[in-house]
Amino acid sequence: MQNFSISPREMTATLWRHQHLVKTLIRREVIGRYRGSVLGILWSFFNPVFMLIVYTFVFSVVFKARWNGGGDSKMEFALILFAGLMVFNLFSECVNRAPGLILSNVNYVKKVVFPLEILPVVSFGAASFHTAISFGVWLLFFLVFLGLPPITALLLPIIILPLTLLTLGLSWFLASLGVYLRDVGQFIGIATTALLFLSPIFYPVSELPEKYQTLLLLNPLTPVIEEVRDILIWGKTPDWFFLVGNFLASSVIAWLGFAWFQKTRKGFADVL
Repeated sequence: MQNFSISPREMTATLWRHQHLVKTLIRREVIGRYRGSVLGILWSFFNPVFMLIVYTFVFSVVFKARWNGGGDSKMEFALILFAGLMVFNLFSECVNRAPGLILSNVNYVKKVVFPLEILPVVSFGAASFHTAISFGVWLLFFLVFLGLPPITALLLPIIILPLTLLTLGLSWFLASLGVYLRDVGQFIGIATTALLFLSPIFYPVSELPEKYQTLLLLNPLTPVIEEVRDILIWGKTPDWFFLVGNFLASSVIAWLGFAWFQKTRKGFADVL
């Protein structure tokens, strides 16, 4: 029986070896999502535009919500909210799809030479494409209504890096677990819905009582959402010490997820 390496080096080496295949599958994933529609890939642009308009109306006009520390601009509130949603949507899209990744690609399992470990990476790549489009929409609205964003916005890829590793680690773990426990997909859907409201997307952490702030900080999305807002909206530099710690912790989670996937993949063919 074939042995699959679980070393951290293999986790990055396999992506390098199969980079062309990963790019091809990401392209097919993105294009395939809109195949048959009249507007095609343009929907990836219109969807975030529509959602941003809806959020602006609902929260700023209907609920007359204002962000603590922000101005009175309705568009500013919508952009603050949308910045948090971009982070959450990137994470939730990958995690929600992860339990069904292997189940929906059974034909790849039968092929010994196919690198199954790249499937969560392909899923993340497709989700990143849509996040990039959403960021483009966010940037366009910011430029039109509020002017140039702060220079700290250039640090966005660095802030997102720990989230990338965390998401990949969980995706590897859930992709494998979903093969053996089919209920995982249902549970994850409920969990991510709860996480949407337990993350500081619609409210700042400072609005909560102190005892609940500590609990909210246990949510791994909280620091990423807060840091993204700091650099995109407020022009604050990130807490580098915390960012490095978050990166190291996320790296460990990514490797543990990869190791679990590599250790359990031998039984995929038997279960499927």
